[in-house]
Amino acid sequence: MTRLELYHNKAKPNSRKRLSFFILACILLTVGFFVTRHYFINSIRIEAPETDLGKKVVVQLPSGQKVYTYEKLIVEKNGRTYYKGERNIIDLTGGSVTYEDWE
Repeated sequence: MTRLELYHNKAKPNSRKRLSFFILACILLTVGFFVTRHYFINSIRIEAPETDLGKKVVVQLPSGQKVYTYEKLIVEKNGRTYYKGERNIIDLTGGSVTYEDWE
């Protein structure tokens, strides 16, 4: 028997075994990725500190409009009354402030 016959007529290793190992490895890696991702997403908690804005107030403006806000968001500067919100400042001068529990 020649070398050519000896090695080329030989049956190849079982490719089904390799394929099943490869598929199993892919499934395990995918499951491991999603389990790790789920764990890290649910374990990170960012909690904002509680802010005390004071009592609830209603400001009755001279034009008849009402502004519902909190006590600590009303600022007096140079004899004028302002509502100082997160993104804007509103002039409330001339309005009457009453402490009411609004919903």
